[in-house]
Amino acid sequence: MARTAARGGRSKVAAASSNRKRPPERATAKAANSAVARTSTPELETIFDYVHHAAARLERAHVIFAHGTTDPVAEAAFLVGEAMHLHPDEVEPQAARRVPKAAGQRILGWIEQRIATRKPAAYLVNRMYMRGLPFYVDERVIVPRSFIGEILDSHFGDDDVLRLRHPATVTRVLDLCTGSGCLAILAARAFPNATVDATDLSADALAVAARNVREHGLDDRIHVAQGDLFTAVSGKRYDLIISNPPYVDAKGMAGLPHECLAEPRMAFDGGADGIDLVRQIIDGANTHLAPGGGLLCEVGRCKPAIEKAYPRADLLWLDTEESEGEVFWIEAARLADRSAHSAGAA
Repeated sequence: MARTAARGGRSKVAAASSNRKRPPERATAKAANSAVARTSTPELETIFDYVHHAAARLERAHVIFAHGTTDPVAEAAFLVGEAMHLHPDEVEPQAARRVPKAAGQRILGWIEQRIATRKPAAYLVNRMYMRGLPFYVDERVIVPRSFIGEILDSHFGDDDVLRLRHPATVTRVLDLCTGSGCLAILAARAFPNATVDATDLSADALAVAARNVREHGLDDRIHVAQGDLFTAVSGKRYDLIISNPPYVDAKGMAGLPHECLAEPRMAFDGGADGIDLVRQIIDGANTHLAPGGGLLCEVGRCKPAIEKAYPRADLLWLDTEESEGEVFWIEAARLADRSAHSAGAA
């Protein structure tokens, strides 16, 4: 049985440049979008000038936007902000600010690199934001983009109409397939009484995660460990398990855009139907959840495959501002009921 729940149709938690599909600058974007089609290059002086020019270049080059931004203006604003050492929230209010020559050259260089190499912008500047927080990234990890960050804010707070757990009661969290460690860090901030285990099969990814944990001052609360899913935490139980695992199916893997080919393949490949690892997570979560706990898992467009594999699982599908039916929640008690598993789930 599948259920869908959202706050007011969808969760409405505002945050700048926080998830993979949310553009950082709206008013700046509106103004610059109206001029993107022009081919003339204006005199570049202000932040707005550079956003306008960069967006036009990106659009003409037909680059793909799938790494925290979804349009040329949003990506241009992100790169201009990085060159000016501005948080994404600060770019629009300072649109009239003059850009120093060195920063301007840096912006133009990044734009040309972005077009020539097709690498995600986050790799060029070694940074991406989620829920307004900066995270270091490089080619060892997938560029952070997950709807779980919004759900941690919207469905675990004091004022939500659909509160999955009170944040104060969550004391142990497991983040499977942690990658850059962004979700582990967001979980530590959402649950002030919790310690977090962040695991990944990739030692390279864990090196990036450890750096982010250190830079956010959370070494005492987040422990990174290498292992294949639950093997790194044998015998431990948690109030909450979160995971944004690989979930791209074979057809999707064959059609990945060039920009995504710069990212680690293992962070995408979910097997023939996209849910090889998701199956293992669902089937193993019960033995690692404490009473009253639950599993929060992002599966992209694999909802039909999940529901086919687990037709009697009582999954609660959670929508966000930018997604529908891409993240599910299931309680420990439901996982303990073996009837929730289909005979063909293994």
